[in-house]
Amino acid sequence: MKILKKQRLLILLGCILVMLVGCEAKDQTKVIRLGHGLDTAHPVHKAMLFMAQRLEEKSGGSMTIDIYPNQQLGSERECLELLQIGSLGMTKVSTGVLENFAPELKVFGLPFLFRDREHRFNVLEGEIGQKLLLASERNRLRGLAFYDAGSRSFYSTEPIKNPDDLAGQKIRVMESQTAMNMVKNLGGSPTPISWGELYTALQQGIVDGAENNLPSFYLSYHYEVCKYFMVDEHTALPDELIVSTAIWNKLTTQQQDWLKEAAVESAEYEKTIWREAELHALEEIQKAGVEVTYPDKEAFREKVAPMYDKFKEDPVMKKTIEAIQAVD
Repeated sequence: MKILKKQRLLILLGCILVMLVGCEAKDQTKVIRLGHGLDTAHPVHKAMLFMAQRLEEKSGGSMTIDIYPNQQLGSERECLELLQIGSLGMTKVSTGVLENFAPELKVFGLPFLFRDREHRFNVLEGEIGQKLLLASERNRLRGLAFYDAGSRSFYSTEPIKNPDDLAGQKIRVMESQTAMNMVKNLGGSPTPISWGELYTALQQGIVDGAENNLPSFYLSYHYEVCKYFMVDEHTALPDELIVSTAIWNKLTTQQQDWLKEAAVESAEYEKTIWREAELHALEEIQKAGVEVTYPDKEAFREKVAPMYDKFKEDPVMKKTIEAIQAVD
């Protein structure tokens, strides 16, 4: 009997030891929560999964990222506010929304700022881009990398082939003053609406159209309501991957390096799958009966030219614009 009791005691002690070791291992693992508003099929979401995998590999399993897509933790602005108080570790937002927290990023909302895709990446991955990544740090939001979000174009429930067709149309825009000014310059009526509420707003006629990139238009099923897509490519707002400084400052230098490296690698990976997503989206929306048109971009440039004059009234913004235009 004493032997049995002793065996049971040893088994019990063994179980407790296993539990304690398990708890200790769990406590030693740094888990960062990342919330965003995109669909799980979106290339940016796939890039963030890649980042989580690379971080786990680099850290030997001591760091992981839990990702919550589809606005599970709130809209882009709400996620940013959660980062500011440290309730959320990371998020991905369009720089159009982020300009409310870092005015320097308004420059990305200027229509036709980049000459082409190569010029855009030379800016984003160069000295200018690295400086702008840290523009929001004073508001407890530290940029880690830019994700390719392609070019944004207009789509609507009504035919659109030139700027005149936008006259009077209610166009959904992000919570961005620059985006609102752009639509006003083109004759439309800008209407800020959360991305998650846009499908219903289009369906119910609250807005007539919106502007975004091809993969987002396709993956959001907006093509079911909007049968006209005009590839004017007015802006090329990148997405920005951000970490809360409340989280960042608690990491060791080694942990910060791992996270930054994983983020940069994921951005490079995302570039390779973005173009495929664009071509697939274009093919699928045309199959669904969407009329795709390619307008004369010069007509758009003329209407938004006053935006450049207004921006250049600010000496700092003028210097940034000229520096971007000077990049090869």
